Amino acid sequence: MALGLHVAYCYLKIYICIGVFFMSDNNNQNINDLREYSRVDTYIPLEYKLIDAKQKQFVRARLAGESILAEFKSLPNPDDQIISEWLRTINAKLDEVIRMMTIHHEGFDCLNMTKVNISGGGLSFNTCKSYSPGDILEIKVMLSMQKPVALFLYGEAMKIAEIHPEYDTSVHFIGIDDFIRDAVIRFVFETEREILREKRR
Repeated sequence: MALGLHVAYCYLKIYICIGVFFMSDNNNQNINDLREYSRVDTYIPLEYKLIDAKQKQFVRARLAGESILAEFKSLPNPDDQIISEWLRTINAKLDEVIRMMTIHHEGFDCLNMTKVNISGGGLSFNTCKSYSPGDILEIKVMLSMQKPVALFLYGEAMKIAEIHPEYDTSVHFIGIDDFIRDAVIRFVFETEREILREKRR
């Protein structure tokens, strides 16, 4: 009994720490803040392109197909519990179909597997050309969790190191809200957990 209470108390402290961690102010991001996030080395489908630096204040990280899903209204929620549950199931299936069609339409099923070091604050990966500090990259990624998540992320180049014939490029995320950042952080945690699970085998 005492052991169970101790374990529950430890989990409670972890959840409180994570909750406080997620509430950090996004506007105060800088290169030192990135160290506060847990990082992991992994491979993910990724594509990137340089965008006009003038767009920095307008970019916003988002789910792929977010604008399409917003145009669809959920089916009405009737008073009959059986019909209501049936309609919720249909809603969920329609969302999944739209999500998969969007992933294909926006090219997320053709991304190249890329080695990255990723955290809730940013990521680093090898690029075929050299970028300059302050350059803004649009980054398309697929994060494989219980349900794969296709994201448009935006990063400002912070550090570039030549490792011939490529360049190790580090970016920190900009225009990212708590929902998208939490998705990245959950991916990092799940990846770390899977790595630990593999090591124990």
